[in-house]
Amino acid sequence: MKKAGARSVRAFAAHGVLSGPAVERIEKSELEEVYFTDSIQRNIESTKIKYISVADAMGEAIKRVYKNQSISSLYYK
Repeated sequence: MKKAGARSVRAFAAHGVLSGPAVERIEKSELEEVYFTDSIQRNIESTKIKYISVADAMGEAIKRVYKNQSISSLYYK
């Protein structure tokens, strides 16, 4: 990645379910950081893995369900 000219490379994913040597592979990779949502329990020790809160989005979705409003419009504009 960096050999091809990237200054830095980051990855983003929902639900950071990692198994086997995944954390070790991330740590050894050229990725600068890997971001996961905190929608599942976090028990991973890593200098590269970061978490992004889904609290605001979940709270807004709950309000919209209560008011019978669109939830998909949160994600598709």
